[in-house]
Amino acid sequence: MSAVIHNEIRRGVYLDSVALMRFSREIAGLPGIEEAALMMGTPANKRIMADANLLTEDGDTAEGGDLIIGIRAATAAAATAAKVEAARLLERPTGMSEAGESWRPRSLRAAVKAAPDSNIALISVPGDFAAAEGRKALRRGLHVMMFSDNVAIADEAALKQEAQALGLLFMGPDCGTSIINGAALGFANKLPRGDIGIVGASGTGIQEVSCLIARGGGGISHAIGVGGRDLKEDVGGITTLMALDLLDADPETRHIVLISKPPAAAVAKRVTDRIAGSDKTFTLCFIGGDESEAPANAAVALTLKAGATHALGNKSASTLLDVPRDIAHAPASRWRVHGLFAGGTLCAEAQVVFRMAGEAIESNAPIPGVPTLAGEEPAHPLIDLGDDEYTRGKPHPMIDPSVRDDALATALADPEAAVILLDLVLGYGAHTDPAGHLAATLASHAGQKWPIVVASVTGTDGDPQGLTLQIAKLEAAGVHVAPSNADAAAFALACTRGEA
Repeated sequence: MSAVIHNEIRRGVYLDSVALMRFSREIAGLPGIEEAALMMGTPANKRIMADANLLTEDGDTAEGGDLIIGIRAATAAAATAAKVEAARLLERPTGMSEAGESWRPRSLRAAVKAAPDSNIALISVPGDFAAAEGRKALRRGLHVMMFSDNVAIADEAALKQEAQALGLLFMGPDCGTSIINGAALGFANKLPRGDIGIVGASGTGIQEVSCLIARGGGGISHAIGVGGRDLKEDVGGITTLMALDLLDADPETRHIVLISKPPAAAVAKRVTDRIAGSDKTFTLCFIGGDESEAPANAAVALTLKAGATHALGNKSASTLLDVPRDIAHAPASRWRVHGLFAGGTLCAEAQVVFRMAGEAIESNAPIPGVPTLAGEEPAHPLIDLGDDEYTRGKPHPMIDPSVRDDALATALADPEAAVILLDLVLGYGAHTDPAGHLAATLASHAGQKWPIVVASVTGTDGDPQGLTLQIAKLEAAGVHVAPSNADAAAFALACTRGEA
């Protein structure tokens, strides 16, 4: 029986991408639904829907300001039920709060009029429109955090230059996490205030370090996301340098952690020269970089855990997991570790741990010196499931953990697999119960001794999901939970080597 594909266009209806991804996930989970996506009708989104066999000729007439509802169902009845549910979700006031408020501004101008004292705009629109919205916000005197991705790097550089000239901070594009004056923006965790500031290119890098600092008894003054390309030559580190200036001038910040992929050489010099001129101390955590020379007031940390530990004054940010001897000896035929990560920086950190241990690895998001995933050589595959190739037309795995399900099933069936290495990321914006989803998925493989599953959980007990509760669910499902992502990677290696 052929599938039923339904498209509906809502002309001039806009919802942000996070809300649409949540709705897509809810629709896709209905009985008889093979796939679903609610997306704005930009050319890029229409290509994604076409590739996913979700776009009809009618749907292809949508324009950038239109919303497309795309449903592929096993039966006409299932498609009809999904259409009804999509209508219900879209008619639900998305700005409704617990107090019952239903109004939300539909433009930047209306938002500023309603809240004239605001000084930051969080922009989450399709990439085709993001630069224009960012420019509007800057010209209204607002700092900008841009969650949107698919923004041209030339636009990013121009926006950051304009922001710098106006004395405003431009965080992003593709900025997943910031914490300003204790307020979490994007994907972030509930953290105690403290005297450690963070400047980070990525979302999960900031989240892992800030949560480890919190668990180690420290707190965060501010965490400023800059976007993954800020330290490229084309952008020149504009936001990173401005963020360092702000934190340097902040009396509540004692120590500053900088997290990024290895920067371009010329940009790295600008950054280290700026750091050398500060009276404060720094941790440089360039994941995938080497132990290059740092200014006298800074130290280089090769992993996120090492970065958090240094920021805490070398007080351990986590304790090593006790490796039970009865699981530490994988059979000789089982040697492979499958790393299936939701967090790109967590995937990069695991690569660092494996590379330092001399293990052969490959990845779809390789750090310098690691080959791209090909599956041709004996190597541990460490995969970033949040990469574009896995999320086209689908939510990010932090929002929808089912994105990992197919890869997890493949890894569980691998006769050479010793360990499956996972990360779970909690906090605002993340799935409400990632541990519960993983436990339910693993239940269908109950009784299977190998491969074992090792996980880390990035979060705190203040998060909506609750760190302790999530760990308890994982352990009840037979998952071995490590206190940090770096510890989980080290534990996985220990299991393959029989080290206990």
